[in-house]
Amino acid sequence: MWFLIKASIPIILAYMLQNSLQTVSVLVVGRLSSEALAVAAFSYMFAMATAWLIALGGTSALDTLASSSFTASKDKGNLGVLLQRGLFVLTAFYTVVVVIWCFSEPLFRALGQPESICIHSARFLQLLAPGGLGYVWFECMKKFLQAQGIYRPGTYALLITSPLNAVLNYLFIYTFDFGIYGAPVATGISYWLSFLLLVAYAALIRGKECWSGLQPRRALANSWPFAKLAFLGVIHVGTEWWAFEIVALAAGRLGTLPLAAQSVIMTADQIINTIPFGLGVAESARLGNILGAKNPRAARRSAHCAAILSVIFGSIILTVLFATRHVIGGLFNSDKRVISLVADVIPYVALFQIADGLNGSCGGALRGMGRQWVGALVNCISYYGGALPGGIYLAFHGWGLAGLWMGQCVALSLVGILEWIIVGLSNWENEVQRAVDRLDEESHDSIVVSHH
Repeated sequence: MWFLIKASIPIILAYMLQNSLQTVSVLVVGRLSSEALAVAAFSYMFAMATAWLIALGGTSALDTLASSSFTASKDKGNLGVLLQRGLFVLTAFYTVVVVIWCFSEPLFRALGQPESICIHSARFLQLLAPGGLGYVWFECMKKFLQAQGIYRPGTYALLITSPLNAVLNYLFIYTFDFGIYGAPVATGISYWLSFLLLVAYAALIRGKECWSGLQPRRALANSWPFAKLAFLGVIHVGTEWWAFEIVALAAGRLGTLPLAAQSVIMTADQIINTIPFGLGVAESARLGNILGAKNPRAARRSAHCAAILSVIFGSIILTVLFATRHVIGGLFNSDKRVISLVADVIPYVALFQIADGLNGSCGGALRGMGRQWVGALVNCISYYGGALPGGIYLAFHGWGLAGLWMGQCVALSLVGILEWIIVGLSNWENEVQRAVDRLDEESHDSIVVSHH
């Protein structure tokens, strides 16, 4: 358990700092006008629901394959090949998103957004597109190092780029007079700098022993199984995130006051969510390593420790949220009605923290086993099979914003409990065998390619 705490803390910090890049960008833009603030917030929200999903969900294929390859494979260079495969496949995924961004103006109109959002957000996203690829590659590089048990460099890189990002945003928006369009350019530069710092760390300090040069033929040879896992990883993470975005859109229909309160709650929830998500990432890398080392008993122990740890974390967060529910709104907004509404809704957010912890840790365990499809299926059933429609129904039948979050509370409780049961009932000997089979398939394809 101590190993998981030690591994997850730098990962959680890295995700918090990563989120801060766009939060700071929105705050700097917000000084221009409230319209500019709305455009930046909406654009980053859309980026999160599309491109950042590829970075955070798609790279789970590396959690599955790279971590078990590191402990099981005699040729450590296989990990470098997997990194190249990840960069290739996820760049292909990202290209699809960029095409959507390029034609997002009519899409936003179809979603009923105000005209200013349609025009400016479409342009904002087009300018963010080159930098967004840096985000995806940065995540790939982080997973490459995490598979080797190197967890801290992502945090080190972001400790440098995070303050630099604030300066760049200010320079591009105000000094260079780019206005609102300076934000995506500056943030994009920050993403690429973060990636380059990780490459420098691996090359100069630690992590390069698993790199055996560029091998495009080997990287492309077995990309279909990788693409399948990556796609399911996107769906696994996406089904949850999209549900929260739907709640945000529904809150907008309830009026200005609920929308303001929803923005506060979502911002707080995004910060809190980095804790179970970071724990899940640490667990998936750790579990992959153990499965690759062919140790079913240690794998079972690791999964149980992660679940227990997530319940402890969740209980602490629950207590803090309950204790500070009248204070949270005031940190973001001075309107007494908004502060009061936030205080009314926060208890529902607090209630699902233990379940969200289990969702993070057990979801991480499923990704480490290569069972992304199970997590995706559980999310689809829990969110879209009743909880989300039920929450929306309650919201427009007298419950307001509290109704929406009640739906989320039910959904997350279902996800957490179901994933915990599924992981608890796993046959670990079978999981070890499946990890070995995946690596055998990998090495067989490598031999075939090298003989051609």
